[in-house]
Amino acid sequence: MMHLFLYVMIIRLQRQNEAFHFIATNEDKQTVAIDASPAIGGNNLGLRPMQMMLAALGGCSAIDIIHILNKQKQHLTDFQIEVEGTRQKEVVPALFETIRLTFLLTGEVGSNQVKRAVVLSVEKYCSVAKTLTPTAKIFYTIILNEKNIYDGQLGQKADG
Repeated sequence: MMHLFLYVMIIRLQRQNEAFHFIATNEDKQTVAIDASPAIGGNNLGLRPMQMMLAALGGCSAIDIIHILNKQKQHLTDFQIEVEGTRQKEVVPALFETIRLTFLLTGEVGSNQVKRAVVLSVEKYCSVAKTLTPTAKIFYTIILNEKNIYDGQLGQKADG
């Protein structure tokens, strides 16, 4: 169903100041700002690396879900994802222990189609989720038109 891509990705980081601000640029010249926490001398001029991982997880799932729903001719009028990660305490490196995704979808879409699209993304297609699962438990909630239609955990069998 999904296209499989096998290629090398190249990201170039260019330091922007004397602290920790960098601009990351991909091979297509798309950019994202990265910075450290003010607690260690950063200036909050970009996402922190671990925040980028959460954004990547949300973005990966969002692309899958939209792709699946578009194929099913389901029309979303709004789509948001909230991603919350809890990291290990007092260890270095401090990996994610739990990640919670809340999918907030609005539109004239069937609840079964939305649930199927989200479950397929999180459980099967999202490479970022698969990368994070060795260390983090990933939980997800689907809210469609302001109604909770499903709560799941990656790796746990989805019901009906």
